[in-house]
Formats: sequence, structure tokens, C-alpha cells
Amino acid sequence: MDTESRIRQQIANHDLLLYMKGTPQFPQCGFSAQVAHILTHCAAKFAYVNILDNPDIRATLPKMMNWPTFPQVYLKGELIGGCDIVTEQFESGELKKMLLEAQVLGEEAAFISAD
Repeated sequence: MDTESRIRQQIANHDLLLYMKGTPQFPQCGFSAQVAHILTHCAAKFAYVNILDNPDIRATLPKMMNWPTFPQVYLKGELIGGCDIVTEQFESGELKKMLLEAQVLGEEAAFISAD
């Protein structure tokens, strides 16, 4: 499977997906850490891809989605954005509402690797 097909499959197979540097337990960049913390704080169930372990995804995803930076958050197949947008939506309460409507919230956060 080529990289673009793999990315499309990951996005289609996970209601909430975070492309990040590192993992939620061990983020490797402050922006990725902040987004993972926000999603965890919201008690979201999400999948993640560590782009540091996937250089092909790291190189291809920004071109595919016309979004140059990481992290990138996808909800029900749609790009929400990166750290600034997710943080702004969290602070306004909009993110929690979106996650609730998408039915990706639980009593506590849960995450799995999408690799």
C-alpha cells in the first residue's frame, strides 16, 4: 500500500486521529504534547500516529492535506487543525461540543496507535 492510501485508511478507520511527534505518553514536541493533553483532558478516545517513526507519513501528509505543520487532528475524516486551532476550540468550549457530537468521549481518555 502506498503512503497516501495508508494515510487515507488511517483517517477513515479512526473517528478521532492525532498525527503527532512522539506518543501521548511521551510527546516529542511541545505542540504535540499540548494537543495530546487537551484530548486527554476532554476524556477523548483517539488514535495517534507518531510521525517520527513514520518519515513517509511525515513527508506526505502535509502535501496531501495542504497543512504544513504537526500535530494534525482529524475528526470523522475532516482536518480540524493543529495546536493553535485545537487550543482555541478547547478554550472556547467548541472542541468539547464537537467531540461530544462525534461520540468520541468516554469517562476517561483512551488512545491507541493507528500504525
